[in-house]
Amino acid sequence: MTIHAGVFPRELEDEAIYILREVAAQFEKPVLLFSGGKDSITLVRLAQKAFYPAKIPFPLLHVDTGHNFEETIKFRDELVAELGLELIVRYVQDSIDQQKVVEETGKYASRNVLQTVTLLDAIEEFGFDACIGGARRDEEKARAKERIFSVRNDFGQWDAKKQRPELFDMLNGRINLGENVRVFPISNWTELDVWNYIKEEKLAIPSIYYSHLRETFERDGQLLPFSSFINITEDETISTRMVRFRTVGDMTCTAAVESTAVEIDHIIEEILSATVSERGARIDDKRSEAAMEKRKQTGYF
Repeated sequence: MTIHAGVFPRELEDEAIYILREVAAQFEKPVLLFSGGKDSITLVRLAQKAFYPAKIPFPLLHVDTGHNFEETIKFRDELVAELGLELIVRYVQDSIDQQKVVEETGKYASRNVLQTVTLLDAIEEFGFDACIGGARRDEEKARAKERIFSVRNDFGQWDAKKQRPELFDMLNGRINLGENVRVFPISNWTELDVWNYIKEEKLAIPSIYYSHLRETFERDGQLLPFSSFINITEDETISTRMVRFRTVGDMTCTAAVESTAVEIDHIIEEILSATVSERGARIDDKRSEAAMEKRKQTGYF
């Protein structure tokens, strides 16, 4: 299917709504994993439509690294308050304090990988049997291997060789005791689909998606946002640039792109002409060629 700027194929919305309704029907205690990014914001709108006029029948869960963009946290709290949603927040800092994980050190130190333990603990704490997320198959090759209902074992681990067939849109939510399922309602969407949907639905998004002035520094060919969380070396120079972010994550591993896009249409134009993928701005994906797949195998979303 060829997607053009400004055109959103509504069959993708229909599919996502069908998936969300299947989650509510097949699982006892689902949760929507919410980062404050464009994909999870899209999921919230889809869930609103799926269950209207009732409220969304499951809570939102945010795993907070403590190194998030302030703009994203502010947006998260405002959205939850506006829509009257239930929000659960669990903190990586608590996992560190409990000595369940060890804070990384050095030039490339990040808490991104540490989120896995905090997430798995939250799943066990609340007994969630289905975790809904905004991963898309076009983002990264490991995510392209996922099914819409992706089973995790009782250790939260994912095995690409044990994926269930999903023929004729038949979604099988049967799981054994201790297992849970990760659900991806927008698997078949692209980055451009998400932005076209945000445009058509007139969804609010965090300000960091738009061009703004920010202190940044260059590292390994990427522009990283300056913050007290990042270990800067003597040869790295901080300067103010006009940038925006294509993806939202931990500040230590989310690179900016130079941009003058201050409206949705400008962002869509940039995506159409981009030569680097969306995940190309995620430093954590560059740790090894199979970085994402290895994290998923240990329980990462």
